[in-house]
Amino acid sequence: MSNVTAHETTIEAPADLPTITIVREFDASVEKLFRAWTELELVVQWIGPRSIQTRIDHWDVRTGGSWRYVGLRDGEEVARFFGSFHEIRPNQRLVQTFTYEGFPDGVSLEMLTFEALPGGRSRASIVSVVDSLAGRDAILASGMDVGVREGYEKLDKLLTTT
Repeated sequence: MSNVTAHETTIEAPADLPTITIVREFDASVEKLFRAWTELELVVQWIGPRSIQTRIDHWDVRTGGSWRYVGLRDGEEVARFFGSFHEIRPNQRLVQTFTYEGFPDGVSLEMLTFEALPGGRSRASIVSVVDSLAGRDAILASGMDVGVREGYEKLDKLLTTT
């Protein structure tokens, strides 16, 4: 077993707002966390649940860039996602859109901030905004919480080796 500390992932969705807020602490510097979130060869290792492998078809991390990736289970495509990078501020902030191709009207705007914590640790906070409460509820019902939590657990392990 590894020496990776488990951290709680909080996922909140206020009853009256079409938002989802995800907060998680990591035992790594902001610089390492930002790299893991933006460098293709690192992202592909941790994004999504353990039952899904990820193939990144396009990854242009820059303000005005875009991305597309596919989730695979046993070699078969099970989901496709795409979006645009609206702002990349190294080690501080990443703003992007996120769309599940199976529900193209459900685009969300995601604002991710990186915060340095004492002891070389960091916190990632994501606020996702969608166009309706129904859209937000569909995202929550999709099982996204499993993908987020398991992905962050994989990220914890990856951060010990990068």
